[in-house]
Amino acid sequence: MRGLALSLALSLLSAAPALGQAEPEAPVQQKSPAEARSDRLDALLAKLHRETERGDALSAERDIWELWMASDSPTAEVLLQQATRAMHSGAPEAALLILNRLTGAYPDFPEAWNKRATLHFMMGNYQASLADIDKVLDLEPRHFGALSGRGMIHQRQKNYSAAVTAYEEALAINPNMPSVKDAVKEIEKIERGI
Repeated sequence: MRGLALSLALSLLSAAPALGQAEPEAPVQQKSPAEARSDRLDALLAKLHRETERGDALSAERDIWELWMASDSPTAEVLLQQATRAMHSGAPEAALLILNRLTGAYPDFPEAWNKRATLHFMMGNYQASLADIDKVLDLEPRHFGALSGRGMIHQRQKNYSAAVTAYEEALAINPNMPSVKDAVKEIEKIERGI
């Protein structure tokens, strides 16, 4: 009888996990960098609507721009930085070559299209800029920078109704853009003949 009890106790011990060892857990699924950026972007965009202090809103906006500048490809980020430097150093043709290469190699990188839209705007190529803005907004519909850029182009073209629409769409996403609010007021004065 004693042998049976000992045998039963040993079989129970061998079936239970060792003392101090946890049960094996199901593997935790890690988010991809793009998924993590998307979650962070959602939180920051929501924060823009909650912030009443200009400094806090600017901080959230700066973080959003950093996320938009990030890519899963270090090469894409380097090309974007090179294009930005070329734009700021007065070399638009060089910047355009880099951005053409970037949008060709990484067509799903919204900020590449947005940077090229900005460059086209600076060069006075409004139709090309609008086409790139459309691509940005296909990839990231909440890109308030692209929306405000669309408004600026329409305003320059004296298409005030379309400009106000674009500006209002940008403000619906980021209500903390004083220059966009000022542009809407300016258009309202023009339309009233003031």
